[in-house]
Amino acid sequence: MTRRQCTGEYKIKPIKKKVRELLGYPYPTRVPKGVFVDQWVGISTDEFHRAKDADVKYMRNRHPLIDMGWSRIDCVRYLTGLGLAGTPKSSCLGCPFHGNAQWRHIRDTSPSEWADVVAFDAAIRNGNARANAAGQRLLGEAFLHRSRVPLDQAPIDHVTAAERAALQQGPGAADAEELEQGVADGCSPWACRGEVGPVQDDFGLAS
Repeated sequence: MTRRQCTGEYKIKPIKKKVRELLGYPYPTRVPKGVFVDQWVGISTDEFHRAKDADVKYMRNRHPLIDMGWSRIDCVRYLTGLGLAGTPKSSCLGCPFHGNAQWRHIRDTSPSEWADVVAFDAAIRNGNARANAAGQRLLGEAFLHRSRVPLDQAPIDHVTAAERAALQQGPGAADAEELEQGVADGCSPWACRGEVGPVQDDFGLAS
């Protein structure tokens, strides 16, 4: 298992930096007492347990979807009514929770983004000095795709024999829907919902 840092590095820190900029008090300037922003967080009733207060006094979280009693299905229904039925769920571009369909979509519709994730996959191969959850180096190699091969060589156009075998491994094993569409609870608008880190290595899948 690798260190989880996607949410902190790519979501929380940039948001806090921008909020301070908007308030006129960039770090390390102290934000005066009573100065704050209302931050609207798109958590639906399906994820009620994830609705939390901000950890700094200059930000106050509001949850409009929960206030309206909207579930994910209500959001999809609303977007469909606006002609936006194909709106994809939010996720990081190089997220290991992607299924084959998501990887194919990036590859087939956005060559520049595909090049980006292929380069990112190659860059994480050896991890770093504090790559796993215990703050130690990886014992194996890190990959974005569950096949544990470089992303541009990964079998994203079909289910492999190894993946089919994994489907037979009982409770907790990946199912065909997950292999194709990705981990259902992989990402939310505010934070990663997965229970493991941002990459996977030779000794355990990030799933």
